[in-house]
Parts: sequence; structure tokens; C-alpha cells
Amino acid sequence: MTTLALAPLLPWPVLVPVLALALVLVVYALVRRARGAWWRLAGFSALALVLLNPSMVSETREPVRDVAAVVVDQSPSQALGARTARTERALADLQARLGALPDLDVRVVRAGGPGSQGAGAVTETRLFDALDRAMADVPAGRRAGVVLITDGQVHDVPSDPKVAQAYGPVHTLLSGEHDEADRRMTVVEAPSFGLVGKPVTLTYRVDDLPKPQSASALVTIRQDGGPPSRVSVPVGRDVNLEVMLAHAGQNVVELTVEPAAQELTLANNRAGVVINAVRDRLRVLLVSGEPYTGERTWRNTLKADPAVDLVHFTILRPPEKQDATPIRELSLIAFPIRELFEVKLSEFDLVIFDRYRQRGVLPLAYLDNIARYVRRGGALLEAGGCGLGTSLGMPGTALGDVLPGEPSGAVIDRPFRPTVTALGRRHPVTAGLPGDNAAGPPAWGRWRHQTELAAVRGTVVMTGAEGRPLLILDRVGEGRVAQLASDQIWLWSRGFEGGGPQAELLRRLAHWLMKEPELEENDLRATVEGNRITIERRSLQGDTRSVQWVSPSDEVRTVVLKEDEAGLARAVVAAPDPGLYRISDGERHTVALVGSVNMPELADMRTTPDRLAGVARATGGGILWLVDLEHQPGGLVVRRPRPDRDQAGPGWIGLRANGAYLVTGVTDTPLVPLAPLLALVLGALLAAWRREGT
Repeated sequence: MTTLALAPLLPWPVLVPVLALALVLVVYALVRRARGAWWRLAGFSALALVLLNPSMVSETREPVRDVAAVVVDQSPSQALGARTARTERALADLQARLGALPDLDVRVVRAGGPGSQGAGAVTETRLFDALDRAMADVPAGRRAGVVLITDGQVHDVPSDPKVAQAYGPVHTLLSGEHDEADRRMTVVEAPSFGLVGKPVTLTYRVDDLPKPQSASALVTIRQDGGPPSRVSVPVGRDVNLEVMLAHAGQNVVELTVEPAAQELTLANNRAGVVINAVRDRLRVLLVSGEPYTGERTWRNTLKADPAVDLVHFTILRPPEKQDATPIRELSLIAFPIRELFEVKLSEFDLVIFDRYRQRGVLPLAYLDNIARYVRRGGALLEAGGCGLGTSLGMPGTALGDVLPGEPSGAVIDRPFRPTVTALGRRHPVTAGLPGDNAAGPPAWGRWRHQTELAAVRGTVVMTGAEGRPLLILDRVGEGRVAQLASDQIWLWSRGFEGGGPQAELLRRLAHWLMKEPELEENDLRATVEGNRITIERRSLQGDTRSVQWVSPSDEVRTVVLKEDEAGLARAVVAAPDPGLYRISDGERHTVALVGSVNMPELADMRTTPDRLAGVARATGGGILWLVDLEHQPGGLVVRRPRPDRDQAGPGWIGLRANGAYLVTGVTDTPLVPLAPLLALVLGALLAAWRREGT
């Protein structure tokens, strides 16, 4: 390309006043009809050409190829029906057509699938984020346009459609069908936290899109994988559900609505809500049979937990002891036996008898109450010490029916180191206790004596002297019982022979008795981090069964768990789609919610042009249905119009030809020979001077 250019010999700030002065002089001479005016005009004109120094510039240009982007939507909604197959056919056809166009490079971007949003689950389709990353190094002058192959459910469309003009025309090829219909379950409002034993209310609704297919629908409700309950609810209206939080930790509520006559997918017919339940206060009743050194160990351990409300009574003087001390001087208040063991017994989460002997302080009827309390879901810890096997011990009362150990009456009075059993190393109460050593003696101090017990039932997790049961755990009815055959745990708290993990052991023991979920010895659970589900199964006995999981789209897979020495079997799997996953080993069931409640990806999975219509209008792009193009003779037509022409029309899309180029060489040819022109200037000025002088 050739252009005219000026290279002034003087700076413009100097040149412009000089030329203006010369012009004024010439005009003045012409107006006055001076005799040398025309020679003066010729001289000044030649001088102006010398000073302006015009030249002819010729550029050697190399065309630069434009860049177009094809963004392929691989989000979960694209897997419905024939969308994936139709998308791949359209991509192959489009690549062939674009490859035949001159001066055009094509970048194919696959977005919206697993891994596109890091390690998290695909909860929404983000195509423009992927487009920005793919085209970041392409100048605006080389962008020919964008083609989106999607179902239209895109959740990162620019709020201002004009922002998309930097991409060039943005075209959309829709992969779904016209007039799609679907039914979905939506959680309108749900609490994140609640109190154990208290009800919470969540709100949900069933919607048919685009219009109701029936007046009502049947909804199945399941909590923590338990038995289902069914209720008929109106379509298109909010429904309240009251949920009782039965245990601490995660309470998962699963809602499933029956399919409609027309269903695009069943993935959004389910919804899951995870409610974290916490105990308001843990109420513990501790009854110490007599004052002794270890009594404070129990008290300090329980009081160290700020969530525990401790009620502690110590029997300072048994009935058979007569020392003439008035009762009012023995304690601040009288022992409220009836109130504690009849009226308010059910309000306690745990009852502990520490070195207690039956001496008539508690009537036998109240011990019957405690046994019923355990069977109905209460928790009992009995640490009788040396008095456990005597006629005054608790096993000889009504509590003997719920206690797992039967004393022989003998006391082993010699030092020993408590040892965790093989089952104890699999039980969460004693597994991995600091100082435990499976290959040798434990690294903690000795105790001095224990009661000889025989385990009638339950699980022996620790043994003591002569391998006798030391700590036995058992489930009775709906409640739990722990029996400790020694009162010497206080030696660990005093650091005797190095001490031991008494605080950790008692903490775990108390929380297991109060049914904390993380201390369940036979349990199947699933935790979610991003799109990865960690499945864990803890069992006291070796369990080699595989686990089945059912995806939101009802795909069934088998997962093999790998077990470690502590009886914990684990597997980590990647969830391909967001939604609710049901996990079962045939006996136990759990669920895992991948993503958040009411994920945009599952909210509406119908094909729609509405979300991208604004971007298409702002950029001059078009929106076409692939199902229509399949019946169009010749299929999709792709053109390369100039930027000032239309970029889309019926059955065709345009990728603009920007005409960008790269200058590879420049030739500068002066148009004025300086020497002859300077001579002409001098001659004209001399002629003007001579003419004016005659």
C-alpha cells in the first residue's frame, strides 16, 4: 500500500508561523499589485515544498489470520437425551466448515464439565469464564467471533450484554429439543443448624415446567437413610415440613417427587438438605459413693467441656455411720433423690455411678427407674471400683440386668497396665489412644487393682490384670452402658509412672455413651469435599462387602473399600454430576449431597434461547437450533462478512473478516529534489527583487 507522507525539515511549531508569514507577504503583494508578486509567490511556494519535504511511503503488508472460538458445553444438563451426540456432530461439521475458510484460526474450548471449576462440583455452567481464558492473548482486532454449542442454560452471561462485543459476534447453536417439559423439586428455605431433640421447619415446593402437568404430586421423605414416608403435595405451592433432629452431627433429609407424565430428567426430582444438629447442653449426673482421690478426676474431665452441665453429688456419710453430725452440716442441700431419679431422670444425657455401693441411700425402685431409663435411650457409666464385686455392688441390684459384666467377688490387688484389646483397637472409644502399642506394652502408667469381671455381653475394649475385662461397652435397648472394673484411672491424671490418656479416654467414653455420631463403632458415612465423596465404614468385625452408590441420574456403581488396621474402611470417588447420591452396603445406608441446595445446574434443565438472547442482539450474533439445521438442505452455512455487514441470518452465521495485517517492510521515496528546488527558490526571489527594483 502506498501513501503520501510529510517529513518537515523544521518542527511544526516553527514551520507553521514561517509559512503563515510567507503567505501573508504574498497575499499583501498580490493585493497591492506589486510588480514582483508572482515571482515572490513562486519562490515562497518552492520554499514551502522544501520545508515540508513530502515523500511517497510504500508498505509491504502481510495479512494476519483472525481467530474464532467454538465453546462446547459439557455440563451435566448436556448429557440429557440426544444433546451430547448432536453437539459432537455439530462440532465436527463446524470444524470442517471453518477449516475451509481463509485466514481463520479456530480454537475449540470444552467447558462446564468435571474439573472445569477446580476440584469443586459442577453447580453451574460457566462458558464465558472459559472463553475469557481461551481468548486472553488475542487482540480485539483479530477476534472473528464465537460459536457456543450449548443447551442455553449458561449461568455466567455478562450482566451488560455490550461487554460481549469485544468477542465479535456471539452465535449460539442450541442442542436440545423444542417444547421440553420437566418436573423439579426445590428447597425454598432450610435451616443450617438446629438443636438435638428439637424440631426444625424446612420449606419445599414441586414445580412443573413450563406449566403444571397435574394438580398434586407424591413426595417421598427419608431422613438419614431411614424408612420412607410419603405425602401428597400441591404442585406449584410452598410446603412446610417439620423435621425432628434425632442426633448430633449431620442430619440429612432426602426429598423425592414422583415423575410427571413428561420428564426431561429425574436428576432434579430429588433434593437433599443437610442440617447440623448440636446439643444445647449435655446434662450429666455424677453420683460418687464416697469421697476419695479419684473423684476429682471425673469432675475435672466433665467440667472441662463447656457444653456439659454437671450435677455432682458425693455421699459423705453412709447410713450405717453414726457420728452425731447433724445432716444440715454435711451438705448445702439435701440429696434430692426423688427429683433426680424419678421426676427429672429422663432429662439427663448420662448418669455416672462412681465407686457407689448400695447402702440404702437409693431405694431399689429408683434403680429400676435407671434401668428403664437406659433401655429407653439413656446412658449409664458404672465405675464401682473394689466394691463392684461385693454384695453392696450395683450388679446385685436391678441394674445388673443392664450391666454387661458379672463380678466374681474377687479383687485382683496387684499393679497392671491397662491394655487395649484387638476389638478395642477397632472401636472408636479406644482406637489410637496416645501411648497404645500393638507390638508391645503400652507407654502409660500402671493401675493398682481391679475387680475380677466376666463379660456376659458387650464388647471388651480394654483388659487389665491377668487379662481380665477392664472396660466393657454394651448397647441395651435404645441406650448404652459402659462398665469400668477399676477406680484407678485417677493415677493417670496424677502422672503416676508417666500418667496416661485419661482425659481423652473419658471424653471419648462419655461422648460414645451420649451417641455422638463420630464415635459410632458400626457406621457408614459419607463426606463431601468439592466433587469428591469420601465413603467410610467402621465396623468391629472385618467387613469385606463392597458399597453401592446411586447417582442423581439413577446410575448404579460399585465401590470397593480398603480397610486399615483400626477397622476403618475408606474409598474416595469423584462425583460426575451434582446432586444427591445414595450409598448403601446392604445393611446401612447414607447419602451425600454434592454441591449446594438448589444448584443452578439442576434448577432448570430445559433448552432455552432466552439467557443468550441479549448477548446475541448486542453483538449481532444469531441463535439457531441444531434440530432445525439437521433438516436444512446443506446444513449450517458459515460466512466471513466485513465488520460493517450483518453477522447472522436465517440458517447462517458470520465470523467477521477484520482485515488485520502486519507491516513487514516500508519504502520511503522523496518527491522533491532539494538541490534544484532550492535553486528555484533562490532564482525566483532574485527575479522578484529585480522586477520590483526596475
